[in-house]
Amino acid sequence: MKSDALAIQAEGLGKAYRIGRGLRATTLAEKLVRAVRHPLGGTAGEPFWALQDATFDIPRGQAVGIIGRNGAGKSTLLKLLSRITTPTTGWADLRGRVGSLIEVGTGFHPELTGRENIFLNGAILGMRRREVAQRFDEIVAFAGIEPFIDTPVKRYSSGMYMRLAFAVAAHLDAEILVVDEVLAVGDQEFQRKCLGKMGEVAGAGRTVLFVSHALHAVSTLTTRTLVLERGRIAFDGPTTDGLAFYRALQAEGAGSPYAYASPPGRTGTHVRSARLKTSVSEGVHRHGDPFAIEVEIDVADRVPKLCFSVHVTDESERSVNHFWIYGDGPAFRNAVGRFVVRFDVPRYRLMMGHYTITIWLNDRSTHQTFDLLRHICPFEVTMDGLVRPDYDWNPEHMAYLEDYSWIVSGA
Repeated sequence: MKSDALAIQAEGLGKAYRIGRGLRATTLAEKLVRAVRHPLGGTAGEPFWALQDATFDIPRGQAVGIIGRNGAGKSTLLKLLSRITTPTTGWADLRGRVGSLIEVGTGFHPELTGRENIFLNGAILGMRRREVAQRFDEIVAFAGIEPFIDTPVKRYSSGMYMRLAFAVAAHLDAEILVVDEVLAVGDQEFQRKCLGKMGEVAGAGRTVLFVSHALHAVSTLTTRTLVLERGRIAFDGPTTDGLAFYRALQAEGAGSPYAYASPPGRTGTHVRSARLKTSVSEGVHRHGDPFAIEVEIDVADRVPKLCFSVHVTDESERSVNHFWIYGDGPAFRNAVGRFVVRFDVPRYRLMMGHYTITIWLNDRSTHQTFDLLRHICPFEVTMDGLVRPDYDWNPEHMAYLEDYSWIVSGA
C-alpha cells in the first residue's frame, strides 16, 4: 500500500515504565521526599512493558476498534499515537490533524471558559479562528451546555467536560479521531449522539480509532479490530473475527466460563455456585425464550434480614434487569444452612449482545455485605430463528420481562 494512502504507520512501537523503588523524580517535591526516604539512593525499578512491538498500518478513512482486557495496553497505544507520551522503542507516523479524546477534558485548560477552550483546541489543530467560529454554534449545540459556555471548565461536572470535549474533537477538522471509552461517561442520550456522530465521521472518510469495552458499539462502528493482550497485538483483522477472538481469549483458562464456583474451603455466608439456563446452548440465549438463574448459597449464621439480589449487566456495565429476594419473608428468616435459589423467566427479552451477572448477598438490617460477585456467568443473546422486530432497538428499552418467579429450596 502506498504511503500516501495511509493515515497511520507504526513500527515496533513500545512503551516501558519502571515500577518499584528508584523511579526518577520529576518535581522538586518528589526529589526532596526521595532524599529523605532514601538518603543513600535506591535500587533501580523493574521495567514494565505496557506496550511492546506494535506494528500496523491504517489506511485513510478506516474505522478501527481497539479492544482488550484492562491493562492490555489500549490507552497506552492511543497516548503514543496522540503524542501525549513518547515511545521507548519504535516509531509512529500520523498523517493529518489528530483530534484526541483520551481522558475527560484532555487538552482543556481548567481556568479558561468553555468558549475559550473551543478556540484553544482549534488553534492546537492548526485551524484559523474564523474556521473554528464557523463550527462554534454546532459544537455548543451538540454538547448541550449553552448556559455554561462562558463558565471556566474547572467548574464543569465530568459529564459536561466529556460532552464538550467530544463535541470539539468530533466537529473540528481532524483527519484522525482518537477516542478512548467515550461511552464510559454521560447519559444514554449523549452516548447515542456520540455513536451517531462517530458513524458520521467514519462515513465521511476520516480515520477513527475507537477504544471501548462496549463490544456492540465496536461492532457497529468499525470494520477492523486490533485485540491487545498483555501489551502486544494478539489479533489484527475484520471486526467480526476480532470480537470472536477476544471472547475466546476471555474464556481461556477459566474452566467453564458460563458458571461460577466458590474457591474450595471457603466458609461463612457466601455464594457457593451460580449457573444460567439458557435456551440455545451453554452461554447462548435466544431473545424471548425461557431463561433461568440458579444460585446456591451457604448461610453460616442467623441473619435477621438476608437480602439476595442478581443484576444482569450489559457490555457498558449498565444494569438492565434486577432480580431480588428480601429476607423479611419466610424464605430466609433467621434460617441457617444451604439453599438453592432459582429465578425463572418464561420469556426473557434482551437486545442482541453480551451480558454478565452480578450477585450481591447482604444483611439489610446492618448493611453488612457477605458476598459481592461482579461480571460472572457471561452469556450472549441472539435473535437466530426469530423474526426481527420492525423497529430499531433503543437502549432505554433494552430489556423487559413478561413475568418471573422464584423458588428457594433447602434448609
